[in-house]
Amino acid sequence: MRVGIGLPNAVPGTDGATLLEWARRAETGPFTSLGVLDRMAYDSHEPLGTLAAAAAVTERVRLVTMVVIAPLRSTAVLAKQVATVDALSGGRLTLGLAVGARTEDYQAAGVPHADRGRRFDEQLAGLRDRWESGPGPEPAQPGGPEVLVGGSTDVAFARVARHAEGYVHGGGPPRAFARAADTARAAWADAGRPDRPALWGQSYFALGRDVAERARAYMLDYYAFTGPFAERIAEGLLTNPQQVASQVRGYAEAGCDELVLLPAVNDFEQVERLADVVAAL
Repeated sequence: MRVGIGLPNAVPGTDGATLLEWARRAETGPFTSLGVLDRMAYDSHEPLGTLAAAAAVTERVRLVTMVVIAPLRSTAVLAKQVATVDALSGGRLTLGLAVGARTEDYQAAGVPHADRGRRFDEQLAGLRDRWESGPGPEPAQPGGPEVLVGGSTDVAFARVARHAEGYVHGGGPPRAFARAADTARAAWADAGRPDRPALWGQSYFALGRDVAERARAYMLDYYAFTGPFAERIAEGLLTNPQQVASQVRGYAEAGCDELVLLPAVNDFEQVERLADVVAAL
């Protein structure tokens, strides 16, 4: 299983220089991808713009959205943004998409929340046409980048089977990923598609007692919309090498192709600390 690292683009207070240096450091480590999150009503950097900047200071790692909330953007704008990042990166983009769960992001974007599922289906059906027929730029990957779809409903898994190359899980323990992966594979088979979907996962980390309090506060704030469940999400934060190693092994055993470890703090030392753990696995 491959292991990627997230950029702290959704950690409040992160500036552009930090994102670029983080990307440079990640490029020299054992990581296979750089991931970003997407929020509108939050102190965060826009994900595709962030990856465009990361593309300029990296050459090796893949760039992945974990995920972009597609219906916040028009299909034309999203297709052009994605094609631009893929072209700038030399074909290193993997595009994770979902409808998103937070109503405040839709309110901030001035986009209706109620019919987001229908619009997402239309986007998934139309993105390839725009990448293939233009107007440009032309993606570096023929036909556009690999598309992953996220979500936990039957409708989401059906979207994976109809429109995507794979599934991206929203986080949690390996057993939760395993259940979702089984469902994604079953939907894939039911749709008559050959082989199996690509399977991506994500987890949050903050290594070291010196950052534990800040990391927990961030997790509780970022997931405040879930109410009391935010406490459970925060409890899943990986805070020591043993927890990271166990999570990586568990996801690998569950059939994950790539696990992206997302930072809960933006200290540069986190890149090196995580690199040491991953390199030792």
